[in-house]
Amino acid sequence: MIYYLHMHLEVYFPLIGAISYIFIFVCGLILGSFLNAWIWRTRENIRVVSGFSMCVHCRRMLMWYEKIPLCSFLVLRGKCRTCKKFIPASYFWTELLTAVALTMVFYYHVNINTMFSEWWMMRDVFFLTCLVVIFVYDWKYQLVLSRIVWPGVIIGLAINHWALNYQLSDLLLGMVVGGGFFLIQYLISRGRWIGGGDIRLGLMMGAWLGWQLTIFALFLAYILGAIYAVILLIGKKANRNTEIPFGIFLALSTFFTLYNGRALVEWYIGLLK
Repeated sequence: MIYYLHMHLEVYFPLIGAISYIFIFVCGLILGSFLNAWIWRTRENIRVVSGFSMCVHCRRMLMWYEKIPLCSFLVLRGKCRTCKKFIPASYFWTELLTAVALTMVFYYHVNINTMFSEWWMMRDVFFLTCLVVIFVYDWKYQLVLSRIVWPGVIIGLAINHWALNYQLSDLLLGMVVGGGFFLIQYLISRGRWIGGGDIRLGLMMGAWLGWQLTIFALFLAYILGAIYAVILLIGKKANRNTEIPFGIFLALSTFFTLYNGRALVEWYIGLLK
């Protein structure tokens, strides 16, 4: 409904049409705030639906004005009002980046995707939610959560095939490519190079992207990972034995590939002809 309202308003009232982007951005901030709480509560084995928002240090219940995304972090200068301990900056950046990413998704469907339907937007909000959790959790705790990946595989496969008419064979082959690529590395290294979470994440990428785009996303993830590793080595922040959470690069490359991969793959294939 927001999509059609935006398209109608943008034709007659360009300034009013821009309000839809502001609305989506605010929704992204709220989503990012919720994901922050979910990630922390999951790590601390606290039920997501139990109790109120609290300080991650002293566990004091937060007042309403301390729960406003972005603003509360800035007003409190990144510290708890009671215990004065620093609030992790990741809370601020997760909210901001989730809002920016959701706005980008909305822009893509409004201006680029010629096959838009509510299923596309619902799917991509779900995909974005999964990718944000995977990125943040792996960055902070070096772990890819199975409770996120498996629903991502099942729901992504179902929506892509039954709602958006993706070829099931392409999606299943993508799962073989993505999961198999990491499984081979796992077996060869006996688990030293990668973990089981990467295998499951490869399956999810295949169910979302199909086999061609999965190959592209894997290639891009390794480029991003290599650049990050070189930067750390040059800055003497790491050595050759430092473990890098690779799930963050898989999440980034998957997000990029969802919206740009097809065009780039077709462009590259055109060069080969």
